[in-house]
Order: sequence, then C-alpha cells, then structure tokens
Amino acid sequence: MGRFAFLAWLAIVFLGINAAVRIGLMTWEASRGARPDALVQVLLLGTAFDVVALAWALVPFALLGLACGSGPRGRRVHGWVGTAVAAIAVGGMVFVALAEMLFWNEFSARFNFIAVDYLVYTREVVGNIRESYPLPALLAAVAIVAAVIVAFGRRRLVAAASGPAARWPWRTGVAAGLAACAVGLTLLPLDERRERLSDAGARELAGNGYHDFFRALRNNDLDYGRFYAMLEPAELTRVLHHALAMPPKAGPVLTPAVSAGQGGPGGASADRRGGRPIERPVIPPGPVRPMHVVLVSIESLGADYVESLGGRPALTPNLDRLGREGLLFTRLYATGLRTVRGLEALTLSMPPTPGHAVPMRRNVPPLQSLGSVLREHGYESLYVYGGYAIFDNMRSFFEGNGYEVVDRSAVPSAEVVHENIWGVADEHLFAQAIREMDARTRDGRKVFAHVMTTSNHRPFTYPDGRIDIPSGSGRDGAVKYTDWAIGTFLREASTRPWFADTLFVLVADHTSNGRGRTDLPPVNYHIPMVFYAPKHIAPGRLEHLASQIDVAPTVLGFLGLPYQSQFFGHDLLGEGAARGRALLSNYLTVGYYRDDVVVELGPKQRVRVLSAIDGRVLPAEHPGAADHVREAIAYYQSASSVLRTPQAGY
Repeated sequence: MGRFAFLAWLAIVFLGINAAVRIGLMTWEASRGARPDALVQVLLLGTAFDVVALAWALVPFALLGLACGSGPRGRRVHGWVGTAVAAIAVGGMVFVALAEMLFWNEFSARFNFIAVDYLVYTREVVGNIRESYPLPALLAAVAIVAAVIVAFGRRRLVAAASGPAARWPWRTGVAAGLAACAVGLTLLPLDERRERLSDAGARELAGNGYHDFFRALRNNDLDYGRFYAMLEPAELTRVLHHALAMPPKAGPVLTPAVSAGQGGPGGASADRRGGRPIERPVIPPGPVRPMHVVLVSIESLGADYVESLGGRPALTPNLDRLGREGLLFTRLYATGLRTVRGLEALTLSMPPTPGHAVPMRRNVPPLQSLGSVLREHGYESLYVYGGYAIFDNMRSFFEGNGYEVVDRSAVPSAEVVHENIWGVADEHLFAQAIREMDARTRDGRKVFAHVMTTSNHRPFTYPDGRIDIPSGSGRDGAVKYTDWAIGTFLREASTRPWFADTLFVLVADHTSNGRGRTDLPPVNYHIPMVFYAPKHIAPGRLEHLASQIDVAPTVLGFLGLPYQSQFFGHDLLGEGAARGRALLSNYLTVGYYRDDVVVELGPKQRVRVLSAIDGRVLPAEHPGAADHVREAIAYYQSASSVLRTPQAGY
C-alpha cells in the first residue's frame, strides 16, 4: 500500500472510537434499565454506518496523498503534513465522541436537527456546556486520550505517512475509487434497515453521529406530500371536518390539485377561494369575560415531576396546591420535546409538522396566533422571556405573529441576583412580568402575557437560599426552584388590583424525557396544566385526553370571545371534551394518540399503529385503527399544506 497504508491506520482508529462510543452508550442505557432489542443487529448495522462515515472521512487524506509527489520531497512533505493532520484528526474523533455522549445525555439520541440548530446559537450552547460540565477537564481528557492513541501508533503512522508513493495514475485511482466507494455506500438502504428495528433506542444506538448529523442537514424540512402518507382531497375534507367538528358547508379543505402535486411547491395548496383550509367561525355560548391572561410556559416540566399527577413527591408543592384550588388538566400532552415545539403549539394551535417547528422555519409570514386573536379584541399581547429572544428565532416569530417581545434586555441588571447562559433566574423573570402588568393595566388596558421560564434547564442553577436543594445539583432542584418562583409570583400578583380578574394558565412546554421503546411513547409527552382564577374558576379536574394545541382555543373559549378560527385545536371546556386526542412528534416521526393507540407517520409513507400502553405493533384490523390512521394523516397533511401555500411564503 505504500503511502496509503496510513489510511488503514486512520480507519482502525476511527472504527475503534465509534465502536467504543456505541458500546459505551449501550452500557449506559442498560445501567438505566433500558435494554434495546436486537443487540446483534445494532452492532452489525452500526458498524455498517461507521464504515459509510469512514469512507467519506478518508477521502481528504486520499486527496492529500494524491497531491504530494512520489519523489523524495513529496515523501517528506506527506510524512510531515500527513502525520500532523492525522494527529489533529484523531483529536477531532475523540472530541466528537465526547460530544456524542454529552448530546445523548441530554436528548437520548444521536446527533439530529437539534445539533444542527445549535450550531447557529453557539453563545447559548457553548455557555450551557461550560456552565453544566467541567469543560477544561473534559478538553484536557480529549487531548490526553488523543495523544495516547497517537503515541501508541506513532511509529506505524510516521512510517506509513512517509512511505513510498506510487506514480500519480495509481494515486488518482485510489482517491477516485475511495470517493466512488463513499458515494456507493451512501446509496445503500441502511436507513430503511434501521427503521425496521422495533425499538426506538436500538435505532438510535445503531446510528453514527457523523452520518446522522449530515442526514439532519439534508432533511430538516421534509416535503410532507412527497414523503408521508396522504389522503385524497375528498377524504381529507370529510375526515378533518369531522375531527374539528366543522359543518359540511365549510367547503373543501384542499383542492384536487393537491393530490396531483400541482398546488405549488411541495404539491400542496390552500382552498382556491383564498381562505385557510380549516377556517371557521367560533361563537362561544357564554358571556364575554373581560379578563387579563398570564400564560406561563414552564421549561421541561413533565408530569413525572408533579406529585398531583403521580410524579415525584415534594418537588412541586405550589403547582400541586394551585391544581387543587384551580382547574387541573390531568391528561394533557406536549406536541414535542423542545421549547420551540411547545411555543408553536401554545401560540399557533398547530400540529407539529415534520422537521423544523414553525419558529425555526424561514419565510413563514404571520399566522393566526393566540396573541393576534386577543390583539383583535383590544389586548396588548406580550412575550416575556428571561433570556435573549434571538435564541431559537423567538423574537422574529413572536413579533411576526402579533406580540411585543420583552426579554432579558428589559430586566434591570441591578435587580438580578442570579443568571446563567439561558437567562435570569425565574424569580427575576416573574418580577419583570409583574412590572409589565402593573404598567399596562394602570390605565385600564387589557393584557395577555405569555411568560417563558428558563431555570429548569441544564446547568440547573438558581439563587441560593430559596429551596432546600443546592443550586446546580440537578433537575430536582431546578424543578423545585421554578415551583418556588411560581408560588412567589402568584403571592405577589395577588396583592395587585389586576389579580382578581386575571386568568393564570400554568403549562409545561415539554418534558425532560427523550425516546423510549417507541418513537412516541405518550408517557414522555405527559405535562401538567392548571387554569387558576379564584374569583372565576371553581376547583376541579379535567380528566379527558388533550393536546397542547388545544390550549389557545380553550383560553379564548373561557374568555367567551368570538373569532374566525384557523386553529387545529379544540376548546377543552366545550366540544373538545368529547374529542380527546393528542398529537406528538420527534424529529421526522409524527403521531396521533387516541383510545390507547398511537399512530406513527414517518418518511417513505411509513405508517405504524402501536399500543400506547406497551408499545406493541397492532394489526391493521385492530378496532378503530383505520379511523385513527386517517385522522392522523388528515391533521398533518392539512397542517403541512398551510405552511406550504403561496400565502405562507413558500
């Protein structure tokens, strides 16, 4: 092999590090009680993905071998440069291995679109890593491990890099052959094979971080009409109108051009009459309640941390008390596993379409939102956030959809006792929210404030002396601190004249759980919600199944406000009581949960029906399965069409 022998050295190191990462993650999952199915398949398929990534990684080194001549000078240059670049590459491999482990610890997944998005927000991401982990020690460990690997194989590496080189036709053939091999391996149906694994954790473990990262770069925004199961327009109209309790006279949801792929980019179109596909009038039966609204979306709070919902004891005493004194929604489910998904659902009442959440999409013009509807009724709509709203495109999203944004820059620094990379501590956020409410209600204005907390997020730090769990010690402390801040906020608010006529909505944006045995286990999406207004709401519990997309219509229904709805959600205090269902998503898999059944829709028109109880794949003839599949497709096909119409800027 001569000079190209050093490619073999790099290949051994690359495959060894990736195998170690996979085995380490498998051991970590087993220690937590999760044992993925088909371990042999995971190892074999994972090795195949590693080989694909390896082929692409070796191409630059083959080109280096081609560029350096075969004479004595070329050998010396290749020896020095090849050895140096190989040593740097080993350091990069070890660094990526560490990054994969940290990413898995946070998301229980290989690199995906979240990793891609985080490259845009380096300030928050690097700051979060620096505040959450001993970064200098980790980087030192990376350097030491890389140095040990290079030192151990130094002689062979130097000898190979300085070895004789064949003439340029042979070197050209090796480089071209390797590039062709990389392309050919990429075309193998490995992703299809991985999708056949029954366990979602196994599918992640079988992946490769390099491969999955570049796959996410390509597939952040899949065209639903090309890649997912579809209904014919007439069937879509019938199913969706029934699901949304729309009268037949509402007209067609989509035109026949959609099924023929002629409706514009992505083959989707809105109603030819120019209206939104599900637009309908909503006229609440009760009187109008001219109340203020404060909607608090709580970072990463799953039902498993809320004692009143069967979760961990003693971490949320204030939320549990408010649930007893107000209206507790016991079966509400988040639409996704990230804050942007929660903001999308709470703001737009829209199903979680595959790929990016709406706040992260480009060229999407204003859509109907809870804030825009309330603004039409004379409210000042605010988005109050403890961090800088440039993160996750929040400022552009909210300002473009009827809100005024109040973020960290509005909080007086002199009053801030504690902040981390994500923003000020929640107590300071709530103090700012009270200042905004005081200033805006003083002259009789009606206010809607959507307040987004940040403290329940790694590095889990908060001011000392607030609770009995030390700051920075983990999620339990962050949950309890956020609960303490909520209790303090409501006690302070109760001293204000606007409190008596304010509806407080306390709802999580998502849980802290990642994948389970299936892509969309409902338990990983179960979140708390409380409607609290002592003067207007009697204590109670609402037990039927519900989704985050139902929150906006329920708030408007409670206020008794009429409007022309473009929302996909139900009023849970009205027609939604008889139409319980939840919509769930995890990157490219979207789902529909109803009657203990979860329908999963995936790329390449994949449809699976599973038991929501134990994750078993159910037969097609399972009672109600066919109806649930049609309803799932109707929601996602129609929502995707809204985002891809000419009106939506695509």
